[in-house]
Amino acid sequence: MTRSLFGTDGIRGRANTHPMTAAMALQVAQAAGAYFQSGQVRRHAAVIGKDTRLSGYMIEAALTAGLLSRGMDVLLVGPLPTPAIAMLTRSMRADVGIMVSASHNPYEDNGIKLFGPDGYKLSDEAEAEITRLIEEPDALPPLVDSSRIGRAKRLEDAGGRYIEFAKSSFPRGLILDGLKIAIDCANGAAYRVAPTVLRELGAEVIPLAVSPDGTNINRDCGATAVAHLATQTVAHGAHIGLALDGDADRLIVVDETGQIIDGDQIMALIATAWARAGLLRGGGIVATVMSNMGLERHLEAQGLGLRRTKVGDRYVLEAMRAEGFNVGGEQSGHLILADYATTGDGLIAALQVLACLVESGKRASELTRVFKPFPQILKNIRYAPGIDPLGLDPVLTAIAAAEQRLKGSGRLLIRKSGTEPLIRVMAEGEDPVLVAETVDALIAVVASALATA
Repeated sequence: MTRSLFGTDGIRGRANTHPMTAAMALQVAQAAGAYFQSGQVRRHAAVIGKDTRLSGYMIEAALTAGLLSRGMDVLLVGPLPTPAIAMLTRSMRADVGIMVSASHNPYEDNGIKLFGPDGYKLSDEAEAEITRLIEEPDALPPLVDSSRIGRAKRLEDAGGRYIEFAKSSFPRGLILDGLKIAIDCANGAAYRVAPTVLRELGAEVIPLAVSPDGTNINRDCGATAVAHLATQTVAHGAHIGLALDGDADRLIVVDETGQIIDGDQIMALIATAWARAGLLRGGGIVATVMSNMGLERHLEAQGLGLRRTKVGDRYVLEAMRAEGFNVGGEQSGHLILADYATTGDGLIAALQVLACLVESGKRASELTRVFKPFPQILKNIRYAPGIDPLGLDPVLTAIAAAEQRLKGSGRLLIRKSGTEPLIRVMAEGEDPVLVAETVDALIAVVASALATA
């Protein structure tokens, strides 16, 4: 399917610029409202949440108007993590859940993520049909009569509901008493709920990036910028540091020495612990082509498998559901624990890491270095819309040459980002010098080819 409107994680773009405008949000809501009502004669409902971006007010209002015009009632929950919206959509028996967020992107961007009544992100087919209804407005049913316009109201206890949901994923009988935990909330959606969960489980909490102003989400903080968290974890003598991203569906960990622990190590830790406890399903885990070869070798040594998918947590989840896995995720920190959540949930993943920390009695630096990673380098290069860098002859020639150089000792992955106009070049292998040279050479070729395209 050609993804003309929806990317790998919903609709995303620069706020107030197509497609992330109030007008488009209105159209998306009207199309989604028509799609999810499916001719059923009853009251329909939607849940709308958002992160802390300034443009969230605008997008939220437009979505609300569109749904109300379709006769759907709207429950507004304000800033909450993406997984909270998935959970609330199910628990409130809503027809659709909508999260207004651009995840780890800067505040200038925003996005729209849709969840079905089961709390899962929409299938490609559902997104294609909603796109068709937007592009062919004559196919839409008429707006409802004025007497049937929906009602909007705030769900005042939404945060408390998610807090209790997250706490219920922490093993019974364990507490966090005696642990000092630094948590960086990225000035984003979890800035209230995440520190509260940790405190209520008994931890001493050092909250960081919990003062959103509409423009500071993800700015030098959160899961994509952990330097400040690392410094503060060491400075405060914390046992561990946790970093969420803007919508709290990612987790990156920092140990007590300030060293970064990525999603691959976290998945290895949880999978190993769950396998030992007889809780792991599917005989292994699901991860993407970006995950380190060291993870694969570690799992093999434990008698476990690694099922790889293309990049995007939606594809990880599809494989998990189809093949019966209950642990999956991405190196970037999107971690899906299907026993608890229908989408990536950084806080729930963090609680599983903390449970391992409490049960083991080890320092975080001992616990979280589960395997030795292969040298791996990832670099990005931005390109202008309308250009296909991966279709340019010099780039294709350079890719073929790089693959030949790494053959037998490593691997190369070069792809377009699903959320930004970026080419991502990743190489890994046994020889760190060869890996670095390969990535730098490819980035140079792409830059040169773009300059003359």
